[in-house]
Amino acid sequence: MQKWFMHVDMDAFYASIEQKDHPELRGKPVIVGGGGPRGVVSAASYEIRKFGVHSAMPIAQALQLCPHAILVPVRMARYVEVSRTVINVLRSYSPRVEKASVDEAYLDATGLERLFGPVEDMARRIKREVKKVTGGLTCSIGLAPVKFLAKIASDLNKPDGLSILYPDKLAAFLQSLPVEQIPGVGKTMVRELQSLAIRTAGDVPRYPKVFWERRFGKAGITLYERAQGIDPREVEPYTPPKSESAETTFDIDTRDIGFLKSWLFRHADRIGRTLRKQRLQGRVITLKIKYADFRIITRRVTLDAPTSATETIYETACDLLDHMRLEEKIRLIGVGVSGFDSPPHQLRFPAIGKDSQSNEERRTKLDKVMDELQDKFGQTSVVRGRLFQQAAQPKKRA
Repeated sequence: MQKWFMHVDMDAFYASIEQKDHPELRGKPVIVGGGGPRGVVSAASYEIRKFGVHSAMPIAQALQLCPHAILVPVRMARYVEVSRTVINVLRSYSPRVEKASVDEAYLDATGLERLFGPVEDMARRIKREVKKVTGGLTCSIGLAPVKFLAKIASDLNKPDGLSILYPDKLAAFLQSLPVEQIPGVGKTMVRELQSLAIRTAGDVPRYPKVFWERRFGKAGITLYERAQGIDPREVEPYTPPKSESAETTFDIDTRDIGFLKSWLFRHADRIGRTLRKQRLQGRVITLKIKYADFRIITRRVTLDAPTSATETIYETACDLLDHMRLEEKIRLIGVGVSGFDSPPHQLRFPAIGKDSQSNEERRTKLDKVMDELQDKFGQTSVVRGRLFQQAAQPKKRA
C-alpha cells in the first residue's frame, strides 16, 4: 500500500486571524507581535511580506522596512481556539493526526483513498472545510510518500496551495532541491556543505554515509537519508507538551517591581487558562528574566503538588522574583510551567495544611467560573481585578 503523508500549514495564521476578526485590517500590512519595537515579529501578513518583513525579525527592523505597518498584539488564546477547530476537521478524516505547532499539522493519509477517494481530492475537500469552519482562512497542503517531503511540498505554492510529490517524481525533485530546504539543515551546516560544493540534495550522495556521520554525527546520517528521500518517522497522534510559557520584552528597560509583577500576572493568567483547557497541571514554576545587557537568568521551584491555578502560578513567580537581587534593569520577563500531570477527577491540592488546601480549592473553582464565562462571552467579558491595578509602562528618563 502506498504511504501518504499530508502536511497542513495555515497561511500567515496569526495575521490572517487578525484580519478576519478585524475587517479594517484586511488588505493592510499587518505585523503580529509583542513587546513593541523591541519585540519580534510573530507573524506577518502577505501584504507586508513584499517589503521583506518576515516572522522572527525584530519589530524595529520590520517598521524600518515598512513604516506604515499596523502592529497588533499577540492573542494566543484566540489562535489556539482556531487551531483546535482546524485539528478537529483533520481528525474527522483520520485519528492519525499530529499537531506540529499551533498553525501546522500532519495527517497520515495512507489507505484513506478507500474512504475519501484520491488523495488530491481529499486534500481539496479538507481545504474547503477548513476555510468554511474558520470563516475564510486558507491553508496550504503538501502530500508526499515521506513525512519531511510533505512539509516541503506544503511550502511550494503558498498561499492556499496544494502540492503533491508523487513517488515516481521524487528522484528528480531531490536532485535539484537546495540543501537549506531540508528540515534540520541549519545555517552552520549549510556553510560547511557549501565548502564541500554540496548545494542540492542530489549532491549529498557523492560522499558515503560514514563520511557524513563522522562530519556531523546523527545530523549527518539524517542529512544523508533525507537527501535520498528516506524518513522513517511516522505521524505521532499526540505528544504531550513538556512545558507552557509566556514572556514579554519591554519597550523600556525597568526595575519597577510593580510593573514586573503586573506582567507576571498576565502571563500566569494565560498559562493557567491554557493548562486548564488541556487538562494539565504542572509542578515546576520557572521565572525567566533578561537584563538590559541580554544576560538571561532563570529561577525555578517545584511545588508539593501540581497546579493550573492562575493565582498559584502568579504568587509562586512573584516569590521567585522577590528572592532575586536585581543587578540592573530588566528587558524581558517570562513565566513557565512544566513537570506536567493530567489532573484526576478529584483534584489534588498541596498537602501543607487545611487552610492552604481550602485556598487552592477556592482558586480552582474561581478559575473554572472565569474560563466558562470567557469561553461563552469572549476573553474580555470578565477580567480579573488584578488587571485593573496594573502598573503603568515605565517612563523613559531624560
